[in-house]
Amino acid sequence: MNNPVQWFEIATTDLERAKEFYAKVFNLEFQFIEMPDSKMYMFGEPNKIGSAGSLVQSKDNKPSAKGTLIYFSCEDVAIEAGRIEEAGGKLLLPKTAIGEFGFFTHFIDTEGNKIGLHSNK
Repeated sequence: MNNPVQWFEIATTDLERAKEFYAKVFNLEFQFIEMPDSKMYMFGEPNKIGSAGSLVQSKDNKPSAKGTLIYFSCEDVAIEAGRIEEAGGKLLLPKTAIGEFGFFTHFIDTEGNKIGLHSNK
């Protein structure tokens, strides 16, 4: 089965605050991009398998805890989940087993977006 997701954008109201949060939780590095109507911090490797994405701030994007849910892949969700509240987010669900499909958790980031974590162990 192919993984068809190529790109995603996580809405922010405070781009720098969101960058600090995601850097602390996931140890990400970012590349700043400014467009005529938005600013973003890109992360990941767009030319490799999987999906790259960005934190974006624009008048057309609004953070939300309802709607599309993005999952970040982790070695063990307990590691990243343990960093969420210290980084300013809110853990909604502890590490939860989903049988043969591994484990997941949900949290709210500093901008109000609901995000998921997934791991096989």
